Amino acid sequence: MFYYEYLFVRTSLFWLLVNGVLGVAFYLWPELLGPYKSVHVHAGLVGFFLNMVFGVAYWMMPRPGQIKQPGLEKLTYWSLNLGLLLRVLLEPRALSGGWETLKPGLVLAALLQLFAMLVFVYAMSRRVVTNEMLWKLRQARERARRR
Repeated sequence: MFYYEYLFVRTSLFWLLVNGVLGVAFYLWPELLGPYKSVHVHAGLVGFFLNMVFGVAYWMMPRPGQIKQPGLEKLTYWSLNLGLLLRVLLEPRALSGGWETLKPGLVLAALLQLFAMLVFVYAMSRRVVTNEMLWKLRQARERARRR
């Protein structure tokens, strides 16, 4: 497992804990439900689920072609998690009455997360290959080695 694949999985476990703590906190302090419900949802779906999916997919999908894209993994990781962190920090305040002043930051957070998803889709589209495509890749590598 490479560094960013490891970070995706470890970060997903952090967000799972955040999600669980918020879930318990809602029962203890129901007034938190209003401003923090969205944080709870995003910590679970984006923080835990997407980080886990991205990390495991980047880890498992290079086989059998051994295609690695460390730059795309890094870009996906930082875009997704910076966007999520920005959203988690700004959204409770925005929902408590500061929407207009925090709207640009929330739009940036959403765009960062969307960008991470687009990078991931692009990276996976390059990795998911047929046997025929693998054969052509192998032949191209062999031709390049001979030169």
